[in-house]
Amino acid sequence: MNEHEFSAIFAFAFIALGLSGFARAAEPPKAKKVPHALEKHGQARNDEYYWLKDRKNPEVKAYLKAENDYAAAAMRHTEKLQAKIFTEMKGRIKEDDSTVPFKYGGYYYYKTFKKGLEYPVYARKKGSVDAAEEVLLDVNEIAKGKAFCSVTFPAIRPDHNAIAYAVDTGGRRFYDVYFKDLVTGKLYGDKISATSGNMAWAADNRTLFYVKQNPETLRWERVLAHELGRFRDLEVYFEADETFEVSLSKSNTDKYIFLRSGSTLSTEYRLIDAGKPSAPPAVFQARQPRLEYDIADGGDRFFVLNNDRARNFKVSVCPSSATSRASWTDLVPHREDTLVENLEVFENWLVLKERFSAQGGFHVISRAGGAETRVGFDEPAYMTDLGDNYEYRTDTLRVTYESLTTPDSVYDVNLRTGEKRLLKRQEVLGGFKPEDYQAERLWFTARDGEKVPVSLVYKKGIALDSGKNPVHIYSYGSYGYSSDPYFSSGRLSLLDRGFICAIPHIRGGSELGRRWYEDGRQLKKKNTFYDFIDATKYLIGLGYTSPDHIYAEGGSAGGLLMGAVSNMAPELYKGIIAAVPFVDVVTTMLDPDIPLTTSEYDEWGDPNVKEYYDYLLSYSPYDNVEKKAYPNLLIETGLNDSQVQYWEPAKWAARLRDRKTDKNLLLLKTDMDTGHGGKSGRFESLKLVAFEYAFMLDLEGIKE
Repeated sequence: MNEHEFSAIFAFAFIALGLSGFARAAEPPKAKKVPHALEKHGQARNDEYYWLKDRKNPEVKAYLKAENDYAAAAMRHTEKLQAKIFTEMKGRIKEDDSTVPFKYGGYYYYKTFKKGLEYPVYARKKGSVDAAEEVLLDVNEIAKGKAFCSVTFPAIRPDHNAIAYAVDTGGRRFYDVYFKDLVTGKLYGDKISATSGNMAWAADNRTLFYVKQNPETLRWERVLAHELGRFRDLEVYFEADETFEVSLSKSNTDKYIFLRSGSTLSTEYRLIDAGKPSAPPAVFQARQPRLEYDIADGGDRFFVLNNDRARNFKVSVCPSSATSRASWTDLVPHREDTLVENLEVFENWLVLKERFSAQGGFHVISRAGGAETRVGFDEPAYMTDLGDNYEYRTDTLRVTYESLTTPDSVYDVNLRTGEKRLLKRQEVLGGFKPEDYQAERLWFTARDGEKVPVSLVYKKGIALDSGKNPVHIYSYGSYGYSSDPYFSSGRLSLLDRGFICAIPHIRGGSELGRRWYEDGRQLKKKNTFYDFIDATKYLIGLGYTSPDHIYAEGGSAGGLLMGAVSNMAPELYKGIIAAVPFVDVVTTMLDPDIPLTTSEYDEWGDPNVKEYYDYLLSYSPYDNVEKKAYPNLLIETGLNDSQVQYWEPAKWAARLRDRKTDKNLLLLKTDMDTGHGGKSGRFESLKLVAFEYAFMLDLEGIKE
């Protein structure tokens, strides 16, 4: 491409490529327009930036680089602030640290971090947590010289003498699997390329079952068996239905490997006898529309978490010899006010992770006598979940807990007495005191009369009624994933500068049960956006803040939320951060070759059906960009993103630049080395957070 062609493609701002200084890069890049007709249901759309989809086109990378140069130039005056925030956040992290060991077999497994290093070391101790440390895998060694490196916790072979571990160095979630002999410390010659990283060992200590994804759509579609030393792997199962994906897990009894086929609203399990890895998988219960279930092995019976005439799920049991739906007998009935999210089965206990009134807790049932107890916590807003429980014969339950003011904590619960024993609480350095901060759970009334919870945290002493407090407001609101009030040591950099941080628990999540999710998907998706907008107005109405001080953030499907509210209510926000945003909804959902399409129809709707097409088109952020004023925008993506392809945010940014009528900042920041999750190092990843915080603080006029 010669100089003349280059100038024709992008406006003069691309002169900034290869040159330094704010003056040259201060004018934002302007992508060329190439008419591209998209027709469906008798309607035509012109996607003038469709060409950005071609990652092999050098013009595409040139555009992304120009946007990166512009973003860097526009934020250059905040570099000292970014460095200060990064130093603050890093300074709160205990560099020499370890996770709480979990017991599996005769060993205690954990990961540890060393001072100055980005990645964990996976380790274990034999027989006791006081025994000598044995290093299984040092991820820092694997990551040397690599811009990105993700290594999953190793799959431990049943005899505990070898591991399989998965490595992704591209950021697109294609993992190569390696095998290490823990006795000799040497690697096997075996290697499995381009897997999902999901795997489980059979009981013969030779066979590893694993999942491979489609190289184009990235759908997890095949289960294969690799036998150590064997040249060719055998296909165990292929999922032909493009709306389903497969995954593997192992029962706590170690007797079965569960092969799960799942779509948004339907599930089918197959059982692999871990002791007979060559036997064909047996169907547990054939898939049926809108029947979702999960299973746990209880020795002579299975426990089945299911939604058979139970919107919030119930628990049934069946004998291991007869597992079809006709043999299920209800054990824990359905309750309209309580969502059963998960279950854990032990030799003497059944434990349910439940959610009531947007708060989590645990329901413990004795398998022998049926006695029931409940384990909960008493802060106004918190999150809790099942921890690492790999022992079947135990009276101890491992759980995790945190809140907006309480750092990540690990408890062991005595299932006989209900006593909670705190094993570890994340140490936050730098003088952090929980009592300096206030957390609240408020409820507001949405436009349709629905009561919606919102969690808040702020530093004590701020004037709540000033109308000028800066507010950071974050939500997700899709797939039934709840936006729980988690602890963040990084967030302290906002709180200590006077920010109120808010998490509205909007529809599309499951905070208030399955109904909450169903009221925020498909043809009710706009409730998600309306709830977020109404939460913002509620905080303004309380006098906490005003539109000149509000900064919204969301990522992935939460980035769709950001795109929608930027179109629907741009006047409410000073700034919006959209991370890896799913914003080109209609075009993506009409392309079956793009990841997250056909398998997502139950979530978003199938645009091949006109009713869904029209509804999706009515809120799709990219399709609804107008000639009007927008807030300051920071849009982030990764070139190797496997979940939301980079071109969605890139196209959105290009169209916004062309149509918006304001002079507000619009930044597109593309990480050319990573994917959906961003940087892989524990400190390196903080640099993007520091950039985001500096973006908000600078707009707020906070310079230090």
